[in-house]
Amino acid sequence: MSRIGKKPVTVPAKVTVTIDGNNVSVKGPKGELDRSFSELVTIKQEGEEILVTRNDESKDSNAQQGLTRTLINNMVIGVSEGFEKKLELTGVGYRAALKGKDLNLSLGYSHPVIYACPENIIFEVPDNTHITVKGISKEQVGQVAAEVRSKRPPEPYKGKGIHYEGEHIRRKLGKAAK
Repeated sequence: MSRIGKKPVTVPAKVTVTIDGNNVSVKGPKGELDRSFSELVTIKQEGEEILVTRNDESKDSNAQQGLTRTLINNMVIGVSEGFEKKLELTGVGYRAALKGKDLNLSLGYSHPVIYACPENIIFEVPDNTHITVKGISKEQVGQVAAEVRSKRPPEPYKGKGIHYEGEHIRRKLGKAAK
């Protein structure tokens, strides 16, 4: 039994949800998201709640029920509040700046790294060592933050690189450890 899948998704007053079979469209003050879901589950709206039920008792439909409920909940939260990920740059000379909408990164390479801003994503650079990735799709915000981090992931000896805010980097001792 999927415990998460049984919970209803509450829809805020400023969000409208349209269900067409297994296609769900969510519209709110921040934007609109569309997604199609598996045929193993049935999606119904009852008042201010969305219920996801299984069509049979198979293991796959049990997994799809919890996944579908979570994805719909993330869509509702995204169009009403939005999502954000914060990144930090650690290292001498490592800087971030906005160039139009794109992200201009100085990461110790012989050239600046320019990351083009995807649609529905907003970059904010409060200071030159912090980056905030904002958007309405949790999946897209996480993917863009991971791609920016992959331009210079943190290394284990000095901890230099791009890392998530609050991420713990396991450090190694280096040559002096003998």
